[in-house]
Amino acid sequence: MSLWEQAGRPVLVAAASGAALFLGVRGGRVDPRTVRRMVHERLRAAGVPTDTGPHGLRHTAATHLLEGGADLRSVQEMLGHSSLATTQIYTHVSADRLKASYRQAHPRA
Repeated sequence: MSLWEQAGRPVLVAAASGAALFLGVRGGRVDPRTVRRMVHERLRAAGVPTDTGPHGLRHTAATHLLEGGADLRSVQEMLGHSSLATTQIYTHVSADRLKASYRQAHPRA
């Protein structure tokens, strides 16, 4: 169990919290706009273009996991997709990237 789950979350928990892991200052689920703002602030501080957001980070992480050899079911579970078909979108991105790299590097492509 993380330090957040032991010491941070219990301070904010309220009737509206439910099973949410991350809570806002009033104890409810963190608003998606707040998450987006926080991600943009951290990306800006790191010198990354802010047109990347939470979904872009999620997409990049899933793609890198699959390119690194993670199995599709594990990535599906991590992303919380109910359908494997939804997760398979990331394999097409990897295949397209591989084809583009091949065409760029191969002299007769």
